[in-house]
Amino acid sequence: MTDKQQKLLDKFHDKNYFIYDQYGQNKMPAVGPIGMICLDGAKDFGAKINSRLVDRRNEYVTNFDDSDAFTPGFVRPDYRVPVDCVRFATGEAKAVIKNTVRGHDLYIICDPLNYSCEYKMFGQPNRMSPDDHYQDLVRTILAASGKAARINVIMPFLYEGRQHRKNSRESLDCAYMLEELFHLGINNFITFDAHDDRVSNSVPISGFESIPTTYQILKSMIREIPDLSFERDKMMVISPDEGAIQRSMYFASVLGLPLGTFYKRRDYTTIRDGRNPIIAHEFLGDSVAGYDVLIVDDMISSGDSMLDLAKILKAKNARRIFCVSSFALFTDGIERFSKAHEEGLVDYVISTNLNYHPADLADQEWFISADMSKFIALLIDALNHNASMSALLDPTDKIKKLLRKMP
Repeated sequence: MTDKQQKLLDKFHDKNYFIYDQYGQNKMPAVGPIGMICLDGAKDFGAKINSRLVDRRNEYVTNFDDSDAFTPGFVRPDYRVPVDCVRFATGEAKAVIKNTVRGHDLYIICDPLNYSCEYKMFGQPNRMSPDDHYQDLVRTILAASGKAARINVIMPFLYEGRQHRKNSRESLDCAYMLEELFHLGINNFITFDAHDDRVSNSVPISGFESIPTTYQILKSMIREIPDLSFERDKMMVISPDEGAIQRSMYFASVLGLPLGTFYKRRDYTTIRDGRNPIIAHEFLGDSVAGYDVLIVDDMISSGDSMLDLAKILKAKNARRIFCVSSFALFTDGIERFSKAHEEGLVDYVISTNLNYHPADLADQEWFISADMSKFIALLIDALNHNASMSALLDPTDKIKKLLRKMP
């Protein structure tokens, strides 16, 4: 290898290019040509990932001319494979793959929360539920099985992730879903910030990864929020409940900030909307007076808890409230958050674009979206060469570099 090639190789290692192994010596053969299948709920997000992947590989070829490292199909203008999930009048369906996938390294992207997708059943419009999206995923795997070299599923929001453990006579939906997919022949399952990643114990010898979104969220905060400071005497991290304490502890540790937590007193004699209603939020921690507060959770569902906590923290003289989550679902709409922002309760909500958001959410001055498309393109490129993903799975070093660049 010439000195020029070595310099270019070092450059692309810094950018997480994975044609070579981590030692920069042995070329990593691709599993096969990449084929991206974007199911109905993930078509827009999949288009962004495809664009990032095309740019990434074109940049590699332009700057590191080593044709031996590139397999046939390494660079293409479009990596997507068209698939139709055809609906019959009864609402039943079948998956039809339009192009060949024989020998391909397939990446099926599924967003089970995209409620904007519709189909007709007995002549009536019917919105796709998470169950419908999941069944389309199963159909697509069945259509590709026996033909693709490998099948990988990227499901950013873990389907049935909140039904991850068994209490009394309940179904164990998430664990069964994972078992079913691996029995169907998938090789890797990628999700983000799973509600409880211990659900991977249901498939202990399979390729399950739950990837944090911490770096992308912090990067978006630094870019979009003026006069942001992660100094210990100016900001505090708050866990909204005991279930979120681990991810809150990570934020507090990597940022060097104090940590507080709430715990929820619930009425376990009543079930409302599938859960026990919260009686009160009790705070454990030091004074938040004069501090900016970072409330960290994996998802914002209806937003009731976040807004209740914001009221309590403001009553304790907290300065600014930042609500951070990997998935902003807003199941009851965004109007209450807009009102809370107008009243000075919530300054910003920071989340990713890993799940579907209605178009009007992007227009809200209080909402910051962390784009994950580039990261997933990196992920696909790494997986395609069976390369080490340690740098992608553990964002600590990147976060430290990011913080050092702050003024």
